[in-house]
Amino acid sequence: MEPPASTSAVDRLRDPAAVAFLTVTTASRAYVSRLAGLTVFDPNGDRVGKVRDVVIALRVGTATPRVLGIVVEVVARRRIFVPMGRVTAVDPGAVMLASGTLNLKRFEQRAGETLVLGELLDRTVRIAESGKPAHVVDAGIEQTRTGDWVLSRLAVQEPGRLGRRGQLHQLAWDEVEGLALPQAGQGAETLIATYRDLNAADVAHALQDLPIKRRHEVAEALDDERLADVLGELPEADQVTILGTLDERRAAAVLEVMDPDDAADLLSELSNVDRNRLLELMEPDEAEPVRQLLKYSEDTAGGIMTSEPVILAPDATIAEALARVREEEITPALASQVYVCRPPSATPTGRYLGLAHIQRLLREPPSSLVSGVLDDLEPLRPEAPLAEVTRYFATYNLVAAPVVDAQGRLVGAVSVDDVLDHLLPDDWRERARRG
Repeated sequence: MEPPASTSAVDRLRDPAAVAFLTVTTASRAYVSRLAGLTVFDPNGDRVGKVRDVVIALRVGTATPRVLGIVVEVVARRRIFVPMGRVTAVDPGAVMLASGTLNLKRFEQRAGETLVLGELLDRTVRIAESGKPAHVVDAGIEQTRTGDWVLSRLAVQEPGRLGRRGQLHQLAWDEVEGLALPQAGQGAETLIATYRDLNAADVAHALQDLPIKRRHEVAEALDDERLADVLGELPEADQVTILGTLDERRAAAVLEVMDPDDAADLLSELSNVDRNRLLELMEPDEAEPVRQLLKYSEDTAGGIMTSEPVILAPDATIAEALARVREEEITPALASQVYVCRPPSATPTGRYLGLAHIQRLLREPPSSLVSGVLDDLEPLRPEAPLAEVTRYFATYNLVAAPVVDAQGRLVGAVSVDDVLDHLLPDDWRERARRG
């Protein structure tokens, strides 16, 4: 009996046939899914960067595509093109170059070029012998006798049926049909599998380097939580574009799982009609904190704060506080402090009593009350301008700070990453990507 179907391309390739195909390299052959992420070294053994993709040129008919070079990510996330003629060795753990002199101009894909990971994987094809449909799960490149590299082999998998995994085939390039440009019927499952171990910021960078059509396909295929995290790391213009390609209800679902401050920032870029429509589609409990944040000017403490800091009741113990800050979804900045308030514990809370720093909590007995070790640091007001917020952080050496309204209620907390995000130029993410 065949093993059950897997939703992950990585899992899908764990059967013996796939493993045989995906053994990383020989002296003159390499498999692209395993090349991604390998470290690139110059002749002196100095690290140059990491492989991010392979560039090929498709040919007319059944001629094997020529490998033009590799895309290497160097310092400051700059992606450059390294011609395949500069590659002297492809080993299981590294790629070696013939020269340490490289053109550091940012890689820009040209007409007629195809990215193997970014565009070829997941393409729907047809097996020439049987006529059955399949999709590409990997590609093998090899060096010819003349020293050129070509894409000579493909791993393709037929669709599964009744919960079973489809058959995997190892085929020569000319045994597969349907890879001529323009692309059609391309999914995103295999590409997303290559992003599985990347953090949201790195996925956002990778997404920006994909063709626009492919970028939208990947966004559609990501689950709501992953897409929400990635959107938070993209420039606002890209956030708006991607959100606009989603079905309204899917867009509302993604906004629900975003941090309220990120959701508010994104919605503030939309028209009033679109903003109100999405807020109406969101669950009321999820929409309310976002509505509250939208009331504040974006250059004030209220406009950059999050409405979901760690809030505890006066009778909470230090053990309870430490358990809360260990929760995975809480950022390091917000985990640096807990805030003690009278009920209700959701913002806006009852009367704000004070905050406790994580270092102080670690020095006290776990059974002690958090309310016994509070700092009476004066909180920020929601209307405090960004310049005042910045001075406040610098004066008290903080990574997070409480925001309390005129009624003495905690309405949120500002973290240092929120401050930096608003101090940097609007296009800082794009500049970082370009290096």
